[in-house]
Formats: sequence, C-alpha cells, structure tokens
Amino acid sequence: MVGSARLDATFAALADPTRRAILARLAAGEATVTELAAPFAISQPAVSKHLRVLEDAGLVSRRRHGPRRPCRLEARPLREAVAWLADYRDYWAESYQRLDALLDDLQRAGPVDDGVPG
Repeated sequence: MVGSARLDATFAALADPTRRAILARLAAGEATVTELAAPFAISQPAVSKHLRVLEDAGLVSRRRHGPRRPCRLEARPLREAVAWLADYRDYWAESYQRLDALLDDLQRAGPVDDGVPG
C-alpha cells in the first residue's frame, strides 16, 4: 500500500483511541496480544480486531518467536503522515507570521478613531 491509500489507512487507524493507546504501548517495545489487552476493559478478541486494523495500515507487524507472536510498532506510515501534516504546519506558520506582522503594523500606527464617542 503506498501513497494516498496508505495515508487514508493510517489516519483511519489513528482515529480510534484504543488503537492510539496500543501504538503508544508498542512504542515502548514489542508486546503480545495478551500484554496489549491487559490495560483495556475489552476482550482479547476485540484487541485482536484493533491490531488487525493497525496491521492493515502497516503500523504494526507480528513475527513468530517460538510459541509467541509479539507485535511491534512500524514507524514508516507515521513518518509519512507527519510529512503530510508538515505541509499544513508550514502553511499555518506562514499565516501566523503574516498576522503578527499586521498586528505589529497596527500597533505602531496607534489608536484608530472608530467614530464612537466615549
């Protein structure tokens, strides 16, 4: 999955707070489904469904390690999402710089007579 489809899948996966919490846990290191399910008030099969969404988005991978199948965070889709968002961050930064310049100009110009007595 590349480009727009992967970006769509990444943002869809990140839209759920449980999936974001799972990713936060995996940022600390690999974990099994049982370990990931422990802090949640949902069933292990429900956590497995969340993991499937994360896997489909490329955010999580699993590998066999003997009888265990630990999950691990895959950062590439997150980097791609951050890169996409960076364009908008730059846009807003430029907008705020223009607003700051306008406010500075207005402040240097002094008070404006709005025609209202008082």
